Amino acid sequence: MSVDAEKTASKGSNWETVRVVIHALILALIVRVFLFQPFNIPSGSMIPTLLIGDYLFVSKYTYGYSRYSFPFGLNLFSGRVWAAEPKRGDVVVFKLPRDNETDYIKRVIGLPGDEIQMIHGVLHINGEAVDKKKVGDFVTEAVGGRERHFTRYMETLPNGVTYPVLDLVNEGVGDNTDVYEVPEGHFFMMGDNRDNSTDSRFLSEVGFVPFENLVGKAQVIFFSIDEDASFWQVWRWPTDVRWDRIFKTVN
Repeated sequence: MSVDAEKTASKGSNWETVRVVIHALILALIVRVFLFQPFNIPSGSMIPTLLIGDYLFVSKYTYGYSRYSFPFGLNLFSGRVWAAEPKRGDVVVFKLPRDNETDYIKRVIGLPGDEIQMIHGVLHINGEAVDKKKVGDFVTEAVGGRERHFTRYMETLPNGVTYPVLDLVNEGVGDNTDVYEVPEGHFFMMGDNRDNSTDSRFLSEVGFVPFENLVGKAQVIFFSIDEDASFWQVWRWPTDVRWDRIFKTVN
């Protein structure tokens, strides 16, 4: 093979590599924008369902698309297209109504038209107490290796969705509330860690969440690492990765 032929073959090979990379990037962008977006859990408001250090995929298509489905909240249109309302009990990522920028993740408790109230730590929906049963303690490790135990309950919504909640203190600040009337086109969100969650119970902080602000539904945990470690610290994976949580569905 001549030198010119070798150069031509080399250029062709380099261009093929670049083309493959470009196609892969375009495909990844399409998947992220329209199908699944990764999120990580930075706080304990959804413990025990989600832990600090969980990384999960959120389906963008489940509820249709709004301006907040796209990077930088591009104002391409108003409302939602191919809209489908969330079901009571879904774990949802949404944009905080106060700034329409910050990502929050909570559970859908109240639908449009519902009346929601907390009475002595018991959730009431439309005047009826939600079934709540104690199922033992949630155990975590405090500073110094000492175990901490928190009361763990299973809560069952009117549509049959069951999930765990924590009760850290009796008669906490969000355990007794007025009646919240959920406006049309809005949803009432709460964290599963009831005494450590800033959610719709606090109107000036979160309040009712517009349908347009929903980003997607949490589907599956694809990675999980101890909260004191970071994803990029590969050398800590053998001891700090929570292997039993990987590929766990979010319910």
